Amino acid sequence: MKKIITLVIMFFVAQLGFSQKMMTRSGEIKFEASMPAFEEVAAKNTTVSAILDQSTGDFAVLALIKAFKFKAPLMEEHFNENYMESSKFPKATFKGKIANFVASKLSSKKTDYDLEGELTIHGVTKKVKTKISLVSNAGKIIATSNLTVKAKDYGIAIPSLVKSKIAEDIGIDIKLILEGK
Repeated sequence: MKKIITLVIMFFVAQLGFSQKMMTRSGEIKFEASMPAFEEVAAKNTTVSAILDQSTGDFAVLALIKAFKFKAPLMEEHFNENYMESSKFPKATFKGKIANFVASKLSSKKTDYDLEGELTIHGVTKKVKTKISLVSNAGKIIATSNLTVKAKDYGIAIPSLVKSKIAEDIGIDIKLILEGK
């Protein structure tokens, strides 16, 4: 009987700890690297995974590079084979923390927080700091953020032939709807 009670207590404690995590596997990341007067250089990935630990503010995001979709299939092929080398570097990740995060203070009103961590793209990891907006709605947390990166900072070589057609500053927009699991 004592073992059963201990197991039941352990189960509830584990559930309590696990319920502190919010996650998604259908988040969205868009990036834009277009230059005026040239073909659009933009893509979207709608299979982004993310997890937020509500008790600590720890936050992690994972995007598979091959899941970015372009309007032009040839551009997508060049992106994967020539620039991102997605067979060698199949994912981009972010691991960090939302500063001063208190889950109980979230509401239906957008609240901005500082987000700091390490962004890994193309096998190169850099410290980043940006803002993240959080909204609580119907038991879900909607997280949005944007940041700007430079391809050269992550070892992504842009050939001189197309360098003038691709923006040096690449805008990244993120939208995640996190749910308890």
